[in-house]
Amino acid sequence: MPVADAPEDDDVRQTYNFAPGNNGLVYRAIVPEYSPGQRYQEGEGDEEEIEGRGSPNGEIPKETQYKLQAMKWGLVPFWTKRNPDYGSVMKTINARDDSLASSGGMWHTMKQKKRCIVVAQGFYEWLKKNGGKEKIPHFTKRKDGQLMCFAGLWDCVQYEGSENKIYTYTIITTDSNKQLSFLHDRMPVILENGSDQIRTWLDPGRLEWSKELQSLLKPFNGELECYPVDQAVGKVGNNSPTYIVPVASAQNKNNIANFFGNAKKATEGREEKVEVQREKLETNEKGVNVEHGSDDMRETVDHSSTEDNAPLPAPPSSTPKSSSKRGHEVVSTQYDESPKHKASKIKDVKEASIGHLSTGIPDMASTGKLRSATSNGTKRSPVKAGDGSHRITNFFNK
Repeated sequence: MPVADAPEDDDVRQTYNFAPGNNGLVYRAIVPEYSPGQRYQEGEGDEEEIEGRGSPNGEIPKETQYKLQAMKWGLVPFWTKRNPDYGSVMKTINARDDSLASSGGMWHTMKQKKRCIVVAQGFYEWLKKNGGKEKIPHFTKRKDGQLMCFAGLWDCVQYEGSENKIYTYTIITTDSNKQLSFLHDRMPVILENGSDQIRTWLDPGRLEWSKELQSLLKPFNGELECYPVDQAVGKVGNNSPTYIVPVASAQNKNNIANFFGNAKKATEGREEKVEVQREKLETNEKGVNVEHGSDDMRETVDHSSTEDNAPLPAPPSSTPKSSSKRGHEVVSTQYDESPKHKASKIKDVKEASIGHLSTGIPDMASTGKLRSATSNGTKRSPVKAGDGSHRITNFFNK
């Protein structure tokens, strides 16, 4: 549909939790201030909109022009003198199609001269269970992904003592189609985008309500998608793109099934990584050649008697060498376990355990004398009787 005028980006913001009282996007025809043969009942409510596009004599432009406009959801009639409370606005967020069929009523002026299209991606409705104690939010959108065009009515009001003009709108509802009958008995009137239905609905030359206009208000016969969504959408202050994602979808991070599914995938990934590492380890143990980079500097020795450049093992020595590990010497000596050799075995072990320490103390076994660990070689003073000193062993022998 053509657009001759549109609001600034700041006037209308994208939201995933649109509530009554917010400014929504409305598509309507640009109409003159006066209709043919009569003046608008609301007087100067639309002066600035028709500036340069109409004339007081009631002439309608040859070519109809359309505009996108930001309006507040919840229609306030032009005759309202004071700003209504929120409860009163909630009563006019929707207009029943059957209420438009009868003459008169609060919608009489709007349905003849102020018809519009409300643009949205979809709408929410709550499925009631257990006698209304449990409410499950559902999101409904077109299956082809196009925007929804709801049939609506708009009006302009200027309160007493105020210079500001406030534009508001309502969405027309009808009976639910078979697809949504499980959810609710009512649904918005959805018109096809760019269709003759919309042109007829917005035609500013149709100044009287007719059966043709009334026939447009019927259940949608196209394909829709409807599915449960996050309960958080029930709070007006919340806003998130996840509110239009199905609860059972893999894209929904709040789904408990997805939580365990992602955990399982992560575990399988770790197990696969461990398996790959184990296979690499087994491959290395079987002796696979390892290529080194040019930066790896290692000395090699050329052996003419071998087929490669690997160093040859050292020839076995006639004299066995003792080895050392973690500061403890291992002596590879065979001992005869007969009683006559037990003393020499102990002696050998003592000599080995002393000789490997780097303490700066001379090896006393080579001089034929052993140094006591509890005496420094000086004579001990004799213990005098009666001075109160006794051997510590006497205490335990008592």
